[in-house]
Amino acid sequence: METPVETPVETSVPDAKRKTSRVKGVASIKPEFRVFTSSEDSGPADPSIVDSGFEEEGRAEDSNGKKGGFKKKKGQNKNRDNSQKHETVRLCPNVINEVECSHGDGCKYEHDKEKYLAAKVADIDGDCPVYKAIGYCPSGIRCRWLGSHAALSKQNIEAPTAGSIEDPEELNRITHEDATSMSKRTIDMSEPEKAIKIMEELDKKRAAESKSDLSIEERLEYNATYFEGRLKPSEKKRLHLAGAKILSPLTTVGNLPYRRLMKQLGADVTYSEMALSMPLVQGARSEWALPRMHVSEKGGFGVQLAANKPWQATKAAMLLAKFAPDSSEFNLNCGCPIDLIFRQGAGSALMESPGKIMKIIKGMNAMSNDIPITIKMRTGVKDGKPTALQLINRLMEEDQVAAITLHGRSRAQRYSREADWDYIRDVADHIKAKREEHDLKPWIIGNGDVYSWEDWYTHLDEHHVDSCMVARGALVKPWIFEEIDAKQYLDKSATERLEYYKQYTKFGLEHWGSDDFGVQQTRRFLCEFLSFTRRYIPPAVLEYLPPKLNDRAELWKPRNELEGLLASDNYKDWIKITEMFLGPAPDSFQFEPKHKSNS
Repeated sequence: METPVETPVETSVPDAKRKTSRVKGVASIKPEFRVFTSSEDSGPADPSIVDSGFEEEGRAEDSNGKKGGFKKKKGQNKNRDNSQKHETVRLCPNVINEVECSHGDGCKYEHDKEKYLAAKVADIDGDCPVYKAIGYCPSGIRCRWLGSHAALSKQNIEAPTAGSIEDPEELNRITHEDATSMSKRTIDMSEPEKAIKIMEELDKKRAAESKSDLSIEERLEYNATYFEGRLKPSEKKRLHLAGAKILSPLTTVGNLPYRRLMKQLGADVTYSEMALSMPLVQGARSEWALPRMHVSEKGGFGVQLAANKPWQATKAAMLLAKFAPDSSEFNLNCGCPIDLIFRQGAGSALMESPGKIMKIIKGMNAMSNDIPITIKMRTGVKDGKPTALQLINRLMEEDQVAAITLHGRSRAQRYSREADWDYIRDVADHIKAKREEHDLKPWIIGNGDVYSWEDWYTHLDEHHVDSCMVARGALVKPWIFEEIDAKQYLDKSATERLEYYKQYTKFGLEHWGSDDFGVQQTRRFLCEFLSFTRRYIPPAVLEYLPPKLNDRAELWKPRNELEGLLASDNYKDWIKITEMFLGPAPDSFQFEPKHKSNS
């Protein structure tokens, strides 16, 4: 039998036992769920047994050919390509929209509907999820559930904009014309260019006047002279982050359908995936898809921006204020550790250039209208040499940010070792003291290893932050915000967890479309989602709570077959789960897991 839905789990384990009995790096399993193996055979013989470590590549042989232990698959599939292939015969968008094609006979797409339908992949069984959700199917005859809602004589069913994939509940959109004006540089950029010029002149004037000895109050007044008539940072819309349940910006998995699910599961504030400033300025449609938000996110949605030059960030902020006006904040990324971003001088590399950060922040503030600017950073670049406090001092002295999020790791650490919450506490205490002394208003948000409701409340109480930002904890356990509200562990049944994936699939089809390409995109991102949630270990199975994010479980036996499938570390099982909602995966479907251990 499955564990009852949302069963509270007893957490009254004596503190002494928690601290002395745990083995670092190991998620200990209760005896009744533990699988004991002999030294001669370290691998599980029972296929229902869950191994949360690396999948075995095969038994290694010694010089005598005798079978030995298991050789582990390690590392990442760094060159993986999960882009999805389009249909063999692609119907012209103008035919779908029932307008004349301007390319005529030279069009590279198919114009014959009957020929397209003859080559189209067979329908998926069941009702069209998009049609059920919004009352029409924007994909028209391309829909993989076409037979459930359309006769061939009526291709685009009741669609306000025939053939459009646009969901009226999605905000912060740009039109084709807007993107073209950016790419052709015909959009008016006089305001950000003027702001950049004024900042450069003022920097020279400030250096000549040697203003370094000004008090904080004098600095604030001096900064107010930057742009007459523009809103000061302190005059912009107020953020309400005290005790807010905040979902971190997440690469790849933090897409709109995932954030929509997280809003449904209790998140108060969400962020876009990191958008690069230069592609935004150039009008790249793929980059402008990132600031797009669902209507449920309105009032608590931030667009995260990466930039390595002040002029790029200033122009990007102007465009975001114009075309993403429903955002609550624009967040500057000063924490991304990825080599590609770091080598460009963006992300965590900015922490070595505080002067550049100040120029970027001021330029963004000048162009963001009433939308406040926030910042997310790490403790520093090098391990053991934190620099965040010095940078935060300067940000506060010039009153430029509405909130500061501090991830308790250096760039060198990436995601290894536990986050340094003692340093976060020291910074939080410093910020709060200055807030009271000078009436400054930046919120301080802590980030790193928030994996349970106990972690969340511990950091608020003992490390004095205004709130916590949850990242991987919400990927492994999407209902973590429900647990924070309930102040207890919820042992979700496998059936209920499966229902979350079904809901995510529905949101994905509404976002990416119900045609073949949209179905495979939804399947691909569901696999990415499952690559994190498969690491979830039910609290009723664990010997000690709270769970630790980087702990790896011993071999354990699931309570039912579905729970075992959801915990599988083999990506082929993840694809099987997608087939429950999206039909059989075609031979053309491509998915390679991020880690070799899942291959």
